[in-house]
Amino acid sequence: MDQPLFIGSEIYRGSSYGAKHPLSILRVPTVIDLCRAMGWFAPGQYRRSPRAKPEALRLFHTAAYIRALQKTEAAGEVDETTRERHRLGTLSNPVYPEMFRRPATAAGGSMLAADLLARGGIVYNPGGGTHHGFPDYAAGFCYLNDPVLAIKVFLRQGLSRIAYVDIDAHHCDGVAAAFAGDERVLMISTHEALRWPFTGALGEDEGGNAINLPLPRGTSDDGFALARDEVILPAVEAMRPEAIVLQCGADAVAEDPLARLELSNNAHWAMLSALMPMAPRLLVLGGGGYNPWSVGRLWSGVWATLNGHEIPARLPEEAEAVLRGLTWSRRARGPTPDHLYTTLRDAPRPGPVCDTLRDRVHVLRGRRTAWA
Repeated sequence: MDQPLFIGSEIYRGSSYGAKHPLSILRVPTVIDLCRAMGWFAPGQYRRSPRAKPEALRLFHTAAYIRALQKTEAAGEVDETTRERHRLGTLSNPVYPEMFRRPATAAGGSMLAADLLARGGIVYNPGGGTHHGFPDYAAGFCYLNDPVLAIKVFLRQGLSRIAYVDIDAHHCDGVAAAFAGDERVLMISTHEALRWPFTGALGEDEGGNAINLPLPRGTSDDGFALARDEVILPAVEAMRPEAIVLQCGADAVAEDPLARLELSNNAHWAMLSALMPMAPRLLVLGGGGYNPWSVGRLWSGVWATLNGHEIPARLPEEAEAVLRGLTWSRRARGPTPDHLYTTLRDAPRPGPVCDTLRDRVHVLRGRRTAWA
């Protein structure tokens, strides 16, 4: 693979979890439109995501659950037995017209990415990153778990050293449960402490192959840089991974309504830049993110970083129009700052590193011998 590949789909443009759901916003379409407006797609770089077939999804999910997803989508409603067993038709995981086809497309994109990476390279699937899904039920807006499916494809290829790095504001509980005790997969997660799903405590290591660093509320770029340089990068380097999967959730930035971390998007891009040279195969996924402007800008910057494109101080008119065309019901919280229309790069958000975070990093550094 001589250039990074972007996997996208128009299904994200035409579907929504519902007007009052946090995922009522446009995310992947905004990234596609911004990257096109910037001229960041070379010929052959954009690939249309396939929809994973039910038999492919059974690599992780149960046949009964897949049938329930398809049946509920077709009926447009859910019975009580299905709701209780598979957690469909809830406030978090509502019934909506594309509730099987959309997550199956995200899963198909991530599984295709792993296949494409068999001989090395870089693939970006911003529609992926649904890290809360479990084999038999939905959780946390995630009906399927595409990171798990992609990692299982890598394992099926014979890889035995895979690093999964998750910088979403929420802990990757579905991925952690899927690979607990599997020494072939190193799972590293930074996430806001005491935030749903309330897993991923500092002492949880999933049988020895997980590193969890809960970030205190208000953690800034400086705090994340400490976590990156003292915990994440040394652990990945010690593993000498054959593949890295980065879940690049955008909900840890300051503008996000569902978390209380204070990162700028520079933190995500710096993390990505540091990981890029560390493995012959790199799969980058989306994840959380519930402010349409901050998500679109951050994930577009991910694509720029993967390709070495310069991020301009001021967006050209066509790209600015994409951002000005977005709408958001939560906008009533206040006017949208002008920089969310005119730039991709946030101003850096430095800040003091609290003793709690330093202490947690110190604890994890003490476990370094286990990482190798």
